[in-house]
Amino acid sequence: MVASLPHRMASSLYSSLNPLLTPSLRLLSNPLPVFSSSIPRSTEPVINFSFFSRTSSSKSGEICGTKRNGVPLSWALATDSSGSTAAAVSTEEGKKDGVSSPEGRVVLPTNESSEILLRIRHTCAHVMAMAVQRLYPDAKVTIGPWIENGFYYDFDMEPLTDKDLKKIKKEMDRIIGQNLPLIREEVSRDEAQRRILAVNEPYKIEILESIKEEPITIYHIGNEWWDLCAGPHVESTGNIRRKAVQLESVAGAYWRGDTNKPMLQRIYGTAWEDEEQLKAYLHFKEEAKRRDHRRIGQDLDLFSIQDEAGGGLVFWHPKGAVVRHIIEDAWKKIHIQRGYDLLYTPHVAKANLWKISGHLDFYKENMFDQMEIEEELYQLRPMNCPYHILVYKRKLHSYRDFPIRVAELGTVYRYELSGSLHGLFRVRGFTQDDAHIFCLEHQIKDEIRGVLDLTEEILLQFGFDKYEVNLSTRPDKAVGNDDIWVKATSALKDALNDKRWSYQIDEGGGAFYGPKIDLKIEDALGRKWQCSTIQVDFNLPQRFDITYVDSDQEKKQPLMIHRAVLGSLERFFGVLIEHYAGDFPLWLSPTQARILPVTDAQLEYCNEIWRRLKANGLRTEICSGERLPKLIRNAEKQKIPLMAVVGPKEAETQTVTVRSRHGGELGTMPIDEFITRIKCAVESRTFL
Repeated sequence: MVASLPHRMASSLYSSLNPLLTPSLRLLSNPLPVFSSSIPRSTEPVINFSFFSRTSSSKSGEICGTKRNGVPLSWALATDSSGSTAAAVSTEEGKKDGVSSPEGRVVLPTNESSEILLRIRHTCAHVMAMAVQRLYPDAKVTIGPWIENGFYYDFDMEPLTDKDLKKIKKEMDRIIGQNLPLIREEVSRDEAQRRILAVNEPYKIEILESIKEEPITIYHIGNEWWDLCAGPHVESTGNIRRKAVQLESVAGAYWRGDTNKPMLQRIYGTAWEDEEQLKAYLHFKEEAKRRDHRRIGQDLDLFSIQDEAGGGLVFWHPKGAVVRHIIEDAWKKIHIQRGYDLLYTPHVAKANLWKISGHLDFYKENMFDQMEIEEELYQLRPMNCPYHILVYKRKLHSYRDFPIRVAELGTVYRYELSGSLHGLFRVRGFTQDDAHIFCLEHQIKDEIRGVLDLTEEILLQFGFDKYEVNLSTRPDKAVGNDDIWVKATSALKDALNDKRWSYQIDEGGGAFYGPKIDLKIEDALGRKWQCSTIQVDFNLPQRFDITYVDSDQEKKQPLMIHRAVLGSLERFFGVLIEHYAGDFPLWLSPTQARILPVTDAQLEYCNEIWRRLKANGLRTEICSGERLPKLIRNAEKQKIPLMAVVGPKEAETQTVTVRSRHGGELGTMPIDEFITRIKCAVESRTFL
């Protein structure tokens, strides 16, 4: 029998309102660093955001079907008209899993679309903390907000195991079964402090100090346990369905993300309105796990991160490097066509450059330490922006020169805590597809529209045609006068309206130096990944005092637009891997065709086929030394799009028998026909 505890405290909505206390919530908002046209800092995709269609006429978020980008799918996400997310299981799987909704779909609400779900998740965090302190009375509580698909809570206690999670979940079920009421109470700050000290919860004292508003609100679970909290919650624990809640994992987390502070035990859980929703969510998790780019990257030998070199530093293996080369070539080609000049700039610069740009003042914690060279301090670059400005400043410009567009695949370096590193999604060295446009006020709209067109063209090449678009406007603290903010924001809106893209306005969410557009792409599972960003900047032109000569021979200051389409090559490659589950389309596949001899007697003819395919620019290889069934199985495992089987008959008739991963047996054909068909499929971006 578990002894009754005195009044205790758990997670707090106050903490979820304080950005210093909620790293997970902060990551979901994908803030961009000051002055940066950088990749977003989130390590995970946003799964359940409301979807916005690419055009005003398209059906929002609809991706259900038998295939997506040529890849067969038995599971995807979709949205209903209210913007809720639907976990779509194929009809057969829906029946197997007991899902009874139409077409095997279970609609998954979001925290934004369902207040009851948000209340359930917030209450589950409290119930979990109460269960932990029943089982482990010495555990100290910290914070525990709801998050995108559930909740978490941080405890100062002994390390936990998966076995402990089962015990905690069992205790949570008891609390839920007791149908205990959640009661709100208002107290003074002094009274709250007195109660916290009485139960010896030091972390809650810090949280109380961060709360500015009064009175202080407390939520009780029955008469046993209480929480410094602003709500909201369900009326009683009985409103939570036990079979719709699951504890998922335990991890370490530093208090307030500071490595100098205690390491805490973070328990993650998920909670839904009913069991069917939980089943659909777990099905989604399994599919996401199958597509994990870290596992696929290892299985297909695409990339690695070597401990000997250090965490967060990516090694592109030959096959991964081929895909990168294709991405870079496509990126460069379209930029040259759209009037951009390509740049290559150094990886280091004098530290004073970053002082002028403001990075040393506002971004130092994300920069590597400086190095001394011949009694001068140098800095690894965290951004490309100052370099492009220096290129602009190399000569005096006239108003006739504008717009000036420069672009670079520039590698940057940022300090990230080792615990935050995550495959290709959170690294310490990465290559941005960075560009900057210097223009005049009246050119902003056309330039933004041009960037949107270019973004659409590039993303469509890689199979992304559904986006969520956000326009962020002027914050309370900003540089630049009111007039230029109004003009720049209007130009962004006009460009989006010209594209007929639906978008959401984030009032006051812009950077202090200008308004911005952020675009999230939707992958084959319906997850959202922020890649593209467009930011108008009034600040750096001032800091670097860049000018041009106008028609009256007076010096004026141009506007600057930061712009990235893919975000970073590393992160975008990770998204591509998970989007296609490593099963790349023919034009993007590292190896397009594998030649398989039935016996070694056909090797000479196989080499001739290899030479002819190579001469036509096709990526091919020969595999031999095993029985044909095993060679075919190995090619399937490596997700090779095409297999050219060569036996005695093929060698005699100078043909190949072709097998496609997506089209099945394609029959026997001459080598020239095989080459032509591959080229046509590559040109049309289709499978063969």
